[in-house]
Amino acid sequence: MGKTKHTGPVKLTKRPDPSLWVSKVPFGLGKVKPHHIRDTMKVVWENKDNLPYATRILTQGVCDGCALGVSGLQDQTLKGPHLCTTRLNVLRLNTMPAIKEEILHSDIEELKKLSSTELRKLGRIPYPLIREPGDDRFRRLSWDAALDRIAQKMRSLDPKRYGFYTTSRGITNEVYYTLAKVSRFLGTNNIDNASRICHSPSKTALTRSVGVGASTCNYKDWIGTDVLLFWGSVAANNQPVSTKYMYAAKRKGTKIIIINPYYEPAMDEYWVPSIPESALFGTKIADDVYQVNIGGDIAFMHGIMKHWFEMEENVPGSALDHEFIEEHVNGLEELKQKVVAYDWETLEASSGITKERMLELAQLLAKSKSAVFVWSMGLTQHRFGTDNVSQVANLALLRGFLGREHCGLMPIRGHSGVQGSGEMGADPFVLPGGGMDKDNRERVEQIWGFPIPKWQGDIVGVSLENALLPENHERHLSLYYLSGGNFLETMPNPDFVERCLANIDLRVHQDIIFNTSTLVDAKEAVIVLPAMTRYEQEGGGTSTSTERMVYFSPEIKGPRIEEARCEWEVYVDLAKRVKPEESDLINFTSAAEIREEIAKAAPNYDGIQHLKNRGDLFQWGGAWLCEDGICPTPDGRGNLIAVEIPEHRKPEGHFHVTTRRGKQFNSMIYDELDPFNAADRDDVLMNELDAAELGVAEGDPIVVYNQYGMYKGQAKFVNIKAGNIELHWPEGNVVIPQGVYEEFAGIPEYTTLVIVEKADSFYAHKDMKYKEKRIEELEMEPS
Repeated sequence: MGKTKHTGPVKLTKRPDPSLWVSKVPFGLGKVKPHHIRDTMKVVWENKDNLPYATRILTQGVCDGCALGVSGLQDQTLKGPHLCTTRLNVLRLNTMPAIKEEILHSDIEELKKLSSTELRKLGRIPYPLIREPGDDRFRRLSWDAALDRIAQKMRSLDPKRYGFYTTSRGITNEVYYTLAKVSRFLGTNNIDNASRICHSPSKTALTRSVGVGASTCNYKDWIGTDVLLFWGSVAANNQPVSTKYMYAAKRKGTKIIIINPYYEPAMDEYWVPSIPESALFGTKIADDVYQVNIGGDIAFMHGIMKHWFEMEENVPGSALDHEFIEEHVNGLEELKQKVVAYDWETLEASSGITKERMLELAQLLAKSKSAVFVWSMGLTQHRFGTDNVSQVANLALLRGFLGREHCGLMPIRGHSGVQGSGEMGADPFVLPGGGMDKDNRERVEQIWGFPIPKWQGDIVGVSLENALLPENHERHLSLYYLSGGNFLETMPNPDFVERCLANIDLRVHQDIIFNTSTLVDAKEAVIVLPAMTRYEQEGGGTSTSTERMVYFSPEIKGPRIEEARCEWEVYVDLAKRVKPEESDLINFTSAAEIREEIAKAAPNYDGIQHLKNRGDLFQWGGAWLCEDGICPTPDGRGNLIAVEIPEHRKPEGHFHVTTRRGKQFNSMIYDELDPFNAADRDDVLMNELDAAELGVAEGDPIVVYNQYGMYKGQAKFVNIKAGNIELHWPEGNVVIPQGVYEEFAGIPEYTTLVIVEKADSFYAHKDMKYKEKRIEELEMEPS
């Protein structure tokens, strides 16, 4: 797609810059901040029984944490070693011994009393297990017996009645690709993955706006761009190594802008542990913060563009890049008509940002020659997530911030496995190399040698809901094969999710550890299969970073869980048992063989077949997608997308709520205390002025509720936009409605409206009709 190649890492200056220091007090003593040295020592202690192996994983393997793409201790952005707490926190998953047998086979009711954090610490799953109705504990069974049981059930079902799901925990492209192929070989398109719950609106929006479904630029483009803008992203918490890139950008004079309802401390000030100056005195990150309402992003972006169009009326060429638009962009007039039609009062009310503040950012971007826009789930996990991201693309297209150095659109990924999952076809809407359209389906059928079902597969949320359909319904979910994942702690409305999981005949959990969903009953059986980590897989594996770097991670010598198997091998073995007469069509024998086929089936991945040694990598698409403004759309041009501002009725006394991450990686919680703001997991983050109106003091027990559920916590005062609150995820999922999906990409929405009251006031009303009356107005919430 692009002719320019990535030029590799750059050197970071060692000359200090006191103007960026947070404080002259060394190591941020007395401040609320992460304690990286202490946390590192804790990880060393946890891995003391396997330190040589742990060291080899860190120095030889590709990070199985976030998707910044660190191979060993090196990356392609900055020279020097890189290691972050996220990677250290997940390290123990790879070095743990097996669960002790007396615990593994203890009473199921005792195991159910444990949290996922406690279950994780028990150790690795050692061998296949089964639990049937009436069993009070798991029983051991052989791999043959387990796979034969699953295969027998599959043969008895219409393929529309079973499905596959894969999480992103260290899973490689080879595993994703094999599952994508096996599911279609078995006749089902019910296959989904964790990345769609996070960034499917990004892929959908970018594809319709600029013809690509991935980041158009690199992390190197952060360093030296005029403006680096983070929208709904707390990269300092979720991708800690990125703070080193932010530091490098600041040293080059880049202005960093944060747009988020909560003024996140981690994005304001950070002590980068691998940079001595920053480790000692901290680094000021944010140059400005715009505290937008939850769900007010489209109105905010409309406001920026409205200012641009007004600036153009006064001084043509003062805001828009007319040359770029004329040569490379469609839809200017339609967008302009939509934007200018909104009055400032509406834009201010929806966004929560004043006209004057919108002008400040509009002028900054108009004067800038380059900008990189980075976003995460703060933009995507809404019912209008695709439109959110399309508006970001609109900003870039109007200014020509695309297809060149220091410019681009970057949906930053939260896990090393997720970028490749959709590109490998582990998705109900795509196949390797493209979508489910006729041309691509027929192309892949030629490579695979068997027909691909034409019917539309279900997204994960709908698959779960299908478990409650009537038994005779063609889409009733009777068998669900899960590679990792914990829907009880990732999907909205966990009580509903548990009912769905329990109503499935046969549920398969292929994983390295137990979690709470593993222990939920099933109608016929729960089968648990022990999986290998990415570092244990013979022949190694590959993963794709946010910036489209495909890295090879080798098998690393070390202890093994004796009966754990490579996940792609398990899929192939199962497929052969279901359809033995056609087993030759699915007969992978090595990881290298899979990579050879990926290169054919997914043309962007031509080059993956040559990756075989530690340090091997390539970047598909070149340094910049849409290079020189030429987009891989039918006419080669980008498309401006005109969208409506979402309707946000908020009755008086109600709050918009969304979820946030604390000291955790995905749903895996590592500490009850957030190191950036000292919040406990059950704290409700709220504005002090809102609390005063409710008569709530900091630390007071409060109740957050709506028609979907109730959350009990205590008030924690933070710098968050008035009228908005945040709850930790996954604990806050109890008030998030199930069954609300984004129109274009099918992502669940993780925001809603709630009522907040002091606990003593709420419980003083013995009549529960009080609660019903209080939420009547919420029933008017737009669906």
